[in-house]
Amino acid sequence: MKVRTLLPILALAALPVRPQAPAVIQGTVVDARGGEALANVVVELAGAPYRATTDSAGHFHLSGVAPGDYTVNVSTVGYRLVKKAFHLDAGETKDFEVVLSPDTFHQTETVVARADPFETARQDAPSTLVLAGTDAKNLGSVLADDPLRAVQNLPGVSSNNDFDARFSLRGADYSRVGLYIDGVLLHEPFHMLEGSSVTGSGTAFNADIVEEMELYPSAFPARYEDRSAGVLDVTTRDGNRSSNAFRAEASMSNAGFLFEGPIGKKKKGSWLVSARKSYLQYILERTSPDNSLVFAMEDVQARLAYDFSARNSVTLFILESYSNLDRSSSKSTLGINSLMEAGYHYTLGNAGWRYSPSDRLLVRNHVAWMREKFTDSNPTGLPVSGGYYGEWVWNTDASWMWNSRAPLEAGWSVRQLRDEGYTNQYQTGRPAPLVKDHFDGNATRAGGYVQQSWLAWSGRLRLNAGERWDRNSLDRIATTTPAASLSLRVAEGTHFDLGWGEYVQYPEISVLTSPLGSRGMPPERSIHAVAAVEQRLGKRTRLRAELYDRADRDMIFQPTIDPRLLLPKLTVFAPPSNPLYAASLRGYSRGAEFFLQRNSANRFTGWVSYAFGRTGMRDGVTGNRFPSEFDQRHTVNVYGGYRLRPTVNLSLRWSYGSNFPIPGYLTKVGSLYYLTTVRDELRLPSYQRADFRVNKSWTLKRWRATLYGEVVNLTNRTNYLFDSFNGYTTSTHQAYITLDKMFPILPSVGLVLER
Repeated sequence: MKVRTLLPILALAALPVRPQAPAVIQGTVVDARGGEALANVVVELAGAPYRATTDSAGHFHLSGVAPGDYTVNVSTVGYRLVKKAFHLDAGETKDFEVVLSPDTFHQTETVVARADPFETARQDAPSTLVLAGTDAKNLGSVLADDPLRAVQNLPGVSSNNDFDARFSLRGADYSRVGLYIDGVLLHEPFHMLEGSSVTGSGTAFNADIVEEMELYPSAFPARYEDRSAGVLDVTTRDGNRSSNAFRAEASMSNAGFLFEGPIGKKKKGSWLVSARKSYLQYILERTSPDNSLVFAMEDVQARLAYDFSARNSVTLFILESYSNLDRSSSKSTLGINSLMEAGYHYTLGNAGWRYSPSDRLLVRNHVAWMREKFTDSNPTGLPVSGGYYGEWVWNTDASWMWNSRAPLEAGWSVRQLRDEGYTNQYQTGRPAPLVKDHFDGNATRAGGYVQQSWLAWSGRLRLNAGERWDRNSLDRIATTTPAASLSLRVAEGTHFDLGWGEYVQYPEISVLTSPLGSRGMPPERSIHAVAAVEQRLGKRTRLRAELYDRADRDMIFQPTIDPRLLLPKLTVFAPPSNPLYAASLRGYSRGAEFFLQRNSANRFTGWVSYAFGRTGMRDGVTGNRFPSEFDQRHTVNVYGGYRLRPTVNLSLRWSYGSNFPIPGYLTKVGSLYYLTTVRDELRLPSYQRADFRVNKSWTLKRWRATLYGEVVNLTNRTNYLFDSFNGYTTSTHQAYITLDKMFPILPSVGLVLER
């Protein structure tokens, strides 16, 4: 190369290199449920030494970042990991608004608007409790991963049975609470042993598919049917519409997986498949010496959602669950009427169509089918009980905003029911069974409602009034029931709620068609009244006091089912072998509830609640007055969750109950039980249980891992459960019962991997 050519090149090489200006990354992280700013969230660039944590306003700032291609990872415990790929130019300031979805909320990149953290979308009930997100997952327990066990710790709810997912609501048993899933009333969606006196159940669907649960403990809206005490409305979540995702979970008591992802290139829909198998029977085997509660559980659920347009969408939810009992290893110790093998199979299919022809009109339709089958056999393989329940459902409802402050709602439903079953009893040496009960019948239950709402005084006054009409073809009884509520904001942060309603619940086909019952039995009726005052202590904290009264009548009862002493000579009444049903029970439930609640995605969330209640009954056949079997005078429920660090969350739940009566005419002298003249006089010892949980997460290159650690019954409190009445001695009046111990202190751990 010539010298004159080389010199300019050398001169250019000698010039100093001007460094590229560093860039800045900044933004805000918010919660998908309502848009609350999220503090304590880690924001980091994958494969690069840039990391920040959001402040109390949800802001983050990364400075001095070299230009290039990056992927930002945004994560905190209890929320889904978000990854965003981007290019950064020299000197550029890149702004992000990141929306994080809770683990049990559908993945979204937009905020789901909520006017108030404590109110439901429709705001048409005087008393509602909402449970969702991290709180629902923590309360569901590592041990069981059960959404209904989360509901058990809500203010005013009573549950003193560690083995049962069902609960009592203001002195009423669970059979009087309507469980809805995506707009459809379910019958018995549980893992359980049907047709037997054995208690214990688990919810047939798992917490990973539940987006939100709303509990209506009193004066619920007219759109809910065929239940007399309360409603639990469950909404399932859509799958991930952004990308395919996978989640695997394993613990000491269960294992499962969840797949989800978008449908089509335009991602106008989503799919989700989840399966779970429980090993809880091994823990129950340890805590139940007679193995009466040891049954295996497994289930699978799937959900599809697709939007044909912004105004037209469809969904499909499918659930299959199985429960089975095998006590063949204890065959030699079982009696002739004991269960050795049992199975329960639950199926649900629910198709929904949502259509909005205009901004003022929304129409919803659901067509569903559900089936329940069970079989129970004794140690010789003979059938002890069995049955089949099937139901077709169609319901439709419409919301018409004929006025911006006065929405009108109306709906109609038709349910076609089929129920059949039997219960046998055997005697040693006699091969033919004694048929204790059998039933077989079909029924059509039709009903409709209309409800008008009004807003006045710039939104300070809200009124709702509705009316239901229902008819059951089997007993040919039609009913009309009104309901109304009022909410008045008297000052900033202070409002009053009033509610009143009448409700009916038709008897089961198994009662109407049984030889122990009658097709002419009337529906159970209840009248609810509730009054509440609420004071807000900031945007996300409230103090609430609530008074309630419920009057019940025409409740189904078996007045002669229990032995007792008769006045005046204290002779023993021996119950018949087949005690008849009668709509003879009247009752009341009255009480007050107080709770302090904070609902926040940051730092502390939870509540402290106290409930006092009295639930009394009167039987029209015997004339006896007695407390309800679910009369619990004092109930305390406490829950707290705290995100200690971006990767660590702590939670604690504590429950206390003065406890329910032992059913029957029993009293206690020393350590012995005796028959008496008064029903439900004797009570179980008070119930106490504390559970502590720690969630710890790690974000890896392609995966996120979360370790769940839990201690159930932290104080190792010995709690008791009434199991059975085993007979009595006529001469001495001594009675014999069995009380089972519930969970001792039980540690449990679980691991979740997701990508």
